[in-house]
This record gives sequence, C-alpha cells and structure tokens, in this order.
Amino acid sequence: MPVFQDPALNRRKLRDALRDARIKASMTQPQAADALEWSRSKIIRIEGGLVSLSVTDLRAMLQLYNVTDVAVVSALEEAARNSKGNSWWTEFNDIIKPPFAQLLSYEAAASTIRMYHPVVVPGQLETYDYAVALLSAQVSEEEARHNADLRMKRYERIIETDLGPEVLAVVDETALLRQIGTPAVMRNQLRHLRKLVDHPRVDLRILPLDAGAHYSTLFSFLLLSFEGSENDLLYQESAFGGTASSDEVEYIAHYQECFEEISSRSLKEADAQEAIDKAMERLSQD
Repeated sequence: MPVFQDPALNRRKLRDALRDARIKASMTQPQAADALEWSRSKIIRIEGGLVSLSVTDLRAMLQLYNVTDVAVVSALEEAARNSKGNSWWTEFNDIIKPPFAQLLSYEAAASTIRMYHPVVVPGQLETYDYAVALLSAQVSEEEARHNADLRMKRYERIIETDLGPEVLAVVDETALLRQIGTPAVMRNQLRHLRKLVDHPRVDLRILPLDAGAHYSTLFSFLLLSFEGSENDLLYQESAFGGTASSDEVEYIAHYQECFEEISSRSLKEADAQEAIDKAMERLSQD
C-alpha cells in the first residue's frame, strides 16, 4: 500500500478500507457504532472521509472487524497518523474542483507521473508568465494569476523536491510553435523546457509534427503510478472539467499503450533540445 502525505487522501484511504472491512464483517453502521459505543454520526463521518482518525480509534475498529493482517494494519495506522491537517492547496479551494483535488492528492504519493498535452505545455511544466498568458484567455487576469500561483506550487512539489516522482513528459511540437503571451514569455518557457530535458528525474520528449495520429491526438491525459499498486490512475481534462479513474482497467490500458507509442515516436535528450532550440530560433525571426 502506498503511503500518502496528503491528509485528504489518507482519510479517503481509511474510508474505503474501513467500509470494506465492516461490510466483510457483515455489520451495519448502527451495529458498529453500538459495539464501539460511539455515535452513529461518528461512523458515518469516518466512512465519508470527512474527519481524521486517531490510531486508537482505528485499532478499535480493526479489532471489531477482525482485521489482523500486520501489513494492512501498519499501513492503515500510518494513514491515520497522516489524516490530520489541511492539504497544501487549501488556499486555492475557490478554484479547485473535486476531481482535480483528487489528482493533487494522488500526485503527492505517485512514484511515476506520465503526461501528454496535444496543444500546449502541460500545466506542471509551465512557467508563471506562460500560465498567466494562457489562462487569461479564459478568465480574468486576477484569477489567471491565482491559478498560476497554484501551478507554481504544484511544480515545486513535483519537480523541485528531492522526494518527487519520476516524471515522463511528452510535449507536442505544436506547443513549441504556438506562441503564448509575448515572444519574451514564450522564449522563457522554451528555455525552461530545455533545462528540464537535463533534469535527473524528468524524461522530457518532443513529439514531432510528422509523428502522425495516435489514440489521444485530440486530448491531454495524465497517468499516475504508485509503489505497491498494480493500478494506474488516469486523469483527463476537458472544457467541462476533469475526470479521474483507476477502476476502468481496459480503458486505462489504451492510454498506457498510447503513451508508450508516442514516447517511442518522440525526440529525446539532445534531439529534444535541438527541437526546442529551433522553436526559439523561429520565434526570434518572427
């Protein structure tokens, strides 16, 4: 079981595990509450992932449900210890929808993140000014800057931390050629991408325009992998919001195969940097 740093995700982990354990023990919520001498609302809040859980209360529930597997108990105790407090993005709750909050929670625990966007630079790899210029086409400048602040903090937690995940990013050549903001903003973004090619935990590749069509030609997607788990989480974003899924195995497999395909077609290392350099040269000429 992966260990999560985010309180909200730990509460959801406890929610799912304890609800499943109660059902397996053939107990209703009222029966569990009576046996533990708790209020029924306390069980409901715990199983709703709405509150933190002390290790003492967790052990009482596990004993009642006859959960004795040492590894499972240890993982859940760790989740209980980390279920208290607010998520790092709490200050951005006004602009974060539930599926995206779920994505941010999982990013904190992912061992590998694979990303692709067919039109622009993926949000995790954007510079502040690029993000503001991109988002200002959809919202007010004030809201665009608020969103850009969120993206910068997300970047710090994924890329700049020593304990961050391995990042595999395919950037479409379209994103290199599409000028977002002023030429200076775009040049700075391209320089940023060029540096990321050399980052020890980042495998950044450029999908050339002549690579042809593929399964996700029209849509961006993220795949998150976790140590100790065989299932990836797929996140897709559209104009109508984002969706996250880890249960649709066959559907997710299409995107796993797609990422492998576009990665194999993409330019990497020195070739990727050369493609970025050509985009900068083209920008200077315009």
